[in-house]
Amino acid sequence: MEVILLEKISKLGNLGDMVRVKNGFGRNFLVPQGKALPATDANRARFEADRVAFEERQARVKVEAEQLAAHIAEVEFVLDRPAGATDKLFGSVTSSDLAAFLKEKGIDVARGLIELPHPIRTLGEHHARIRLHPDVTPDVVVRVERSVKS
Repeated sequence: MEVILLEKISKLGNLGDMVRVKNGFGRNFLVPQGKALPATDANRARFEADRVAFEERQARVKVEAEQLAAHIAEVEFVLDRPAGATDKLFGSVTSSDLAAFLKEKGIDVARGLIELPHPIRTLGEHHARIRLHPDVTPDVVVRVERSVKS
């Protein structure tokens, strides 16, 4: 299936590119999410007529992502978790935990946008990436500390 991209999608293409994707990916994800249009003659003409509006929308989305990245950069990621004597956590820290932590700080980021190479299972500093936009992916340092029993 050929589609016209309505926004930049990492590892696929930029705004206005005509790309070939698998039928299910185009039909079930890209088109319903408003990220692409089927590459018909009518849609090509519609895209060219509205290209400026799509480019303005894309620029606005990128600016919003950059502002959110600036807010995230101000946050110090320190999580308290119970751990054993060998600094191994009882459980793990996942992207859901980081999304909940950010929500407590007043920043709403979906857990699917937070990339951890693997769940965090030890105390110390770990790295994560937050994919806000294909061009805006701030890296954060997550510090996991031993929780102190009161």
